[in-house]
Amino acid sequence: MKQKFDIIESSCIPLPLENVDTDQIIPARFLKATTKDEKFFGDNLFCDWRYNPDGSPKDFVMNDPSYSGCILVAGRNFGSGSSREHAAWAIAGAGFKVVISSFFADIHKNNELNNFVLPVTVSEGFLAELFASIDADHGTRVRVDVPNQTVTNLATGSSEHFELNAYKKYCLMNALDDIDYLLGTKDRIEEYENSRRI
Repeated sequence: MKQKFDIIESSCIPLPLENVDTDQIIPARFLKATTKDEKFFGDNLFCDWRYNPDGSPKDFVMNDPSYSGCILVAGRNFGSGSSREHAAWAIAGAGFKVVISSFFADIHKNNELNNFVLPVTVSEGFLAELFASIDADHGTRVRVDVPNQTVTNLATGSSEHFELNAYKKYCLMNALDDIDYLLGTKDRIEEYENSRRI
C-alpha cells in the first residue's frame, strides 16, 4: 500500500527467530494465487505457524492479543531463501510498516522497500535489548524516524542510526513507487531526449 513515511511510533510484534525464510513467511502453496490482494496474503502471513490444518489458531505471537502494532521485530537473517515478492506482499498485507532485524537477505530487503515496508537494520546488541524490552512489557513502543534515519526503543531511550538508500528514502517519504517516480521526471526525460536528437 502506498503511504508516506515520516515518523512511525508503534508497539511491536516480536519474532525472535533467526533464519526466517520466505517459505515460512508465505508458504509456497500460496504462490499459485491469481490475486495480489493485500488482505489475502496478509491473512496467510506465517500461515503454518499461525494456524492448524483445520484453521484453528496455534500458540503463536500474532495470535496473542497482548501484542499489537505495525512494527515486526525479527531475528537475524530475515527473508532468506527464495526471492518471492509474495513474502513482502504478505508482510505489507498484514499491516506491518517496518521490520527490524540485525540482518536481511538482500533480495527480500529490496522487495520490502518496493512494497512500502521499511527494513531497519540494527546492531545485534540493540536487537537483543529490544527483544528484552518487549518481553518485559508487551506494550513497548518504538519510534522510527525516517527523515533522520533513527530507531529508538522508547522503553530504554536507546537509539541507533540505520542505513537507507537515498532514492528509496525519497520514494517512501513521498509515497512513490518506481513508476510514479519515473512519471514525475517525464519532462526532464523528454528534454534530455530532445537534446540528443541530431
